[in-house]
Amino acid sequence: MSDYHIVIIGGGPAGLTAGLYAVRAGLKAVLIEKALIGGQVNSTYLVENYPGFPGGISGPALMEKMKQQLEELELPIITDDVQEITTTGAGFELKLTERAINAGSIVIGSGAAPATLGVPGEDRLRGRGVSYCATCDGAFFRDKRILVIGGGDSAVDEAVFLTRFASQVSIVHRRDALRAEKFIQQRAFDNPKIDFIWDTVVEEVVGEQKLEKVVLKNVKTNKLSSLKADGMFVYVGLRPNTEFIRDLLKLDEQGFIITDEQMRTSCEGIFAAGDVRSKIVRQISTAVGDGAVAASLAEKYLTATDKI
Repeated sequence: MSDYHIVIIGGGPAGLTAGLYAVRAGLKAVLIEKALIGGQVNSTYLVENYPGFPGGISGPALMEKMKQQLEELELPIITDDVQEITTTGAGFELKLTERAINAGSIVIGSGAAPATLGVPGEDRLRGRGVSYCATCDGAFFRDKRILVIGGGDSAVDEAVFLTRFASQVSIVHRRDALRAEKFIQQRAFDNPKIDFIWDTVVEEVVGEQKLEKVVLKNVKTNKLSSLKADGMFVYVGLRPNTEFIRDLLKLDEQGFIITDEQMRTSCEGIFAAGDVRSKIVRQISTAVGDGAVAASLAEKYLTATDKI
């Protein structure tokens, strides 16, 4: 007999919602999160597109509300890291850092981490001028010159946030137009502290003890230039946290988990939800929807296979 009917991996919006639905369905459930409950949402200064919060709400505050709701339902939360999942006759075995647990079904909501540029100097200067979280590190750059790399919602939104501290913020984008929502774009265009460097990518990050300058390349002319900067914030996409199931589940070319509309993966009994899933839109609202569907279908699977 399994330790749990369902194990939920990941404490972001998808995992928290799956936990809510699992407990309300009467399942013996547990949520495993290796870091901080809330995931990437904790690094978002202001969430304005999640229903029910006129004027917006900070990412950490929203995640705290979701966490409190689960605490009221007494969902067990384990702080640990899932190393590997293997199939058993009764379901699945999850190998954690120092122990193993068994489950009849699994919902993977392990999310995704910020993608890196992969250019020389980036790793070495991470935390010394190179950052991936404006909310975490913005205050360290008061009255400084900052570059923001990217042109999507996160990049532009966080660039606006960084103007609270920086003297100047330059958005560096590989195209000649932003990809962010028009509403977010207009905020950046209207902000006198923000300027734009179009058709440009980062070639190298330079500095001894801290970031000193960034080498840029114009993708249309191939011309190289260097720009002095105190900070560089990178928002160029996401890298899925799927290393622990690469040999078990079918993934897309980027490493995201492939599912059907019912969140079912290539392995019967395992469901995926949120940013870790291969899909078009990655937002809090879609993660919440994924989590609800995944837990509901997991309950149906457990019932159909006589595992509850």
